[in-house]
Amino acid sequence: MAEQKNKMNVVQLTILTAVNMMGSGIIMLPTNLAQVGTISILSWLVTALGSLALAYGFAQCGMFSRKSGGMGGYSEYAFGKSGSFLANYTYGISLVIANVAIAITAVGYATELFNVKLSPVSVGIWTIIVLWLTTVFNFGGARITGKIGAVTVWGVIIPVVVISIIGWFWFSGSRYVGAWNPHHYSFVSAVGKSISITLWAFLGLESASANMDVVENPQKNVPIAVLGGTLGAAVIYIVSTNVIAGIVPNADLANSTAPFGLAFSHMFNPTIGNIITALMVIACFGSLLGWQFTIAQVFKSSAIEGYFPKIFGRVTSTDTPLVGMLILTIVQTILSLMTISPTLTKQFNVLVNLAVVTNLVPYLLSMGSVAVMIRIGHGSIQRRRLATFIAFVGSVYSLYALYSSGFQAMTYGAIVTFVGWTLYGFISYRFDLKEDEFNPNPKLT
Repeated sequence: MAEQKNKMNVVQLTILTAVNMMGSGIIMLPTNLAQVGTISILSWLVTALGSLALAYGFAQCGMFSRKSGGMGGYSEYAFGKSGSFLANYTYGISLVIANVAIAITAVGYATELFNVKLSPVSVGIWTIIVLWLTTVFNFGGARITGKIGAVTVWGVIIPVVVISIIGWFWFSGSRYVGAWNPHHYSFVSAVGKSISITLWAFLGLESASANMDVVENPQKNVPIAVLGGTLGAAVIYIVSTNVIAGIVPNADLANSTAPFGLAFSHMFNPTIGNIITALMVIACFGSLLGWQFTIAQVFKSSAIEGYFPKIFGRVTSTDTPLVGMLILTIVQTILSLMTISPTLTKQFNVLVNLAVVTNLVPYLLSMGSVAVMIRIGHGSIQRRRLATFIAFVGSVYSLYALYSSGFQAMTYGAIVTFVGWTLYGFISYRFDLKEDEFNPNPKLT
């Protein structure tokens, strides 16, 4: 009975799920969506439905999987060790890329806060500085990182929720309608151009089913919380980004590097706008702090599985994978320099598209494993049929999001994936070959 009291109820888990998704992903969305127009609300609706399908699939994975390793463990059910490796590999790469995008977001908001204009090279340099600062701050271990992140995340959540509720008092219907399709895109083109950026806001929904052991009645409550949390985040995302489009002129919004701060300046005054901008800079820093630690843990877990070099598994006395963090930050430094673009927003878009493409690989592998997982777990026929159908919908959406990410992101993502398949070939003997197959003439050794 005491153990039950220490567990979360369905409402608490639903809120936690929504908060986990509402990190720094939304901060630059109004600017990116303004470049398409308010017609991008159609992309939100498509992404919300696709994300709900994915969330349901991951909820089933969380309930029926008996393997560790998150999406790598899920993928192993249908695709074996090679699928597990590829899921871990592409997920790790996507987080490395995504963290650079988060760092650029922090730099963008900081430039607005301090009213400075940075050259493309300067943006790259400051992005690298932010990445290294968050890495160094992680040397203290998970406890410190967790405490900081639990506070700073409200720097995003509070302004987004506030503008979703009271922003309507400053909303102009004529301004919103005037920004509907400023570039005269076709319906299909307009939806496709903003799919990847809207999906960016939902990345991380796969972690929602990771709290199975601390929830009351998980078989019932986890699917409710995952779907409810995803739906709640979707509503807040859609409302907040669209209400801003009716407050700030489209041209100003499309060229802003701190859209929420700009919106609050229009609603109140520049001082309030600067306060909101400062809160979001802090939130970005805190979010990046947590994600830098998270990717080091992902690479550490993969190293323990035998997928990645053992050096990523080395930890300090505080269980911090210090060497892995340093290696990954060096990689992020190189990536920051490689993606320097004419504008900060352009660099952000390049990174987001690539992060989305690489993150969709483990999503597809996981969705493809749902039916196998439920069958092995002796789930009912009705559950298996429903879950298989919804996972299929999530897979179709994921494939569409891949296509919509653009030729460049697809090309780079394909190269990254093929590199992963090649790397697996060099270590596959550890998992796929029996000793006698690897050494058919043991007496000769």
